[in-house]
Amino acid sequence: MKVNIDGVEINYICEGEGKNVLLLHGWAANIGTMLPIHNHLKDKFKVYTLDFPGCGESEEPKDVWGVYEYADMVKKFIDIMGMDEVILIGHSHGGRVSIVLSTQYPDMVKQMILIDSAGIIPKRTLKYYFKIYTFKTLRKIYNLAFFWIDKEKRLEKFYKKFGSTDYQQASGVMRKILVKVVNANLRPLLKDIKTPTLLVWGREDNDTPVYMGEIMEKEIKGSGLVVLENAGHYSYLDQFNRFKLILDSFLTDDKNN
Repeated sequence: MKVNIDGVEINYICEGEGKNVLLLHGWAANIGTMLPIHNHLKDKFKVYTLDFPGCGESEEPKDVWGVYEYADMVKKFIDIMGMDEVILIGHSHGGRVSIVLSTQYPDMVKQMILIDSAGIIPKRTLKYYFKIYTFKTLRKIYNLAFFWIDKEKRLEKFYKKFGSTDYQQASGVMRKILVKVVNANLRPLLKDIKTPTLLVWGREDNDTPVYMGEIMEKEIKGSGLVVLENAGHYSYLDQFNRFKLILDSFLTDDKNN
């Protein structure tokens, strides 16, 4: 199904009856990566899963968005769907957006599950700074070596060869959005979250390491962190059977309160 939000076509699916659950996927992913959770919950809840703008079958944003623009779009989606209350389940970038929504609309977000969530700026090690210095040096050399090529085309070739995997896979406005999104530090918001929050992390997550989950557990009042062994950034898929038990327990506990 499609819905138009401020001129951007958003692709989504909706199944089930009961309390509203909204699933938000990670960067460069799509509805498909959240389908296991969607299918597990649709017999007990009314489950919405969407493709973020620029992902899956949704159109790209017209401008350079940041986290707050994504959150604003999701809020408009929630309003259009007639949801007064919602349970948010966000993976990675979807967790980042969920954090913003839970602080802006605490009465609307009744529960929140953050899975390997983004939102905290990584620790900057010497290895990181060396990598950045090397990258900038290579870019300068590349520009000098291929000066006769149009600048835009020249940089396009450079980033495709030397950029991060996410950056290589993105194109056009999505690259600028990626840069803006990954540099958003949401840590100052964590103390303001009042929503009952479950944190799920993969022990071997290299994209958003487990120490980020530990920070969130410390700074989000009343939250709980579950670390899944033998699981990476897509921890809920790597250990789906265990994840289902954890998910069901968290949601059932709320029903009994």
